[in-house]
Amino acid sequence: MENKVVIISGPSGAGKTTIVRHLLNSSLNLEFSVSATTRAKRVTETDGKDYYFLTTDEFRRRISKDDFAEWEEVYKDHFYGTLNSEVERIWAGKNNVLFDVDVKGGINLKKIFRQKAISIFIMPPSVNVLEERLLGRETDSKEKIRMRLLKAEEEMKLNRDFDFTVVNDVLEKAIIETHRLVSKFLNE
Repeated sequence: MENKVVIISGPSGAGKTTIVRHLLNSSLNLEFSVSATTRAKRVTETDGKDYYFLTTDEFRRRISKDDFAEWEEVYKDHFYGTLNSEVERIWAGKNNVLFDVDVKGGINLKKIFRQKAISIFIMPPSVNVLEERLLGRETDSKEKIRMRLLKAEEEMKLNRDFDFTVVNDVLEKAIIETHRLVSKFLNE
């Protein structure tokens, strides 16, 4: 079996995580790659399950040791990255890697894994819907939401750098379409 990777990306609030959860609960032989980050842990998150939460200094040290397949400074001193050890661990277990990453990370991962990867951009139906979703989460301040929306507008222009774009206007349809694309790729 050839080792493959599935990259799910899109703006914050587009529905990536919900779609990823569905893919993980299907019979597609996928395992979630836990990303590393320097952002603060949310109350509902677990270190090593949702993210590897690192200090900024530790993240920078690991960059210098080439521990990351890719990394990005998404906001000032807010790093996200994919540890090489995660990919190796998942492939050693005979599973395919499933990434839920920011847009630049998704583009970088596709460049690294090339034909071993499928990259899918989850597109919100509009910036207004995205704002409603982010407000509904009640996890970020109004200022942070404003920053996320500005970033999302720029990220949405990058969907052309992905293999496929799935518009998440009706969640169930977006889940079915993403599942179909991933299943086809993994069975090629």
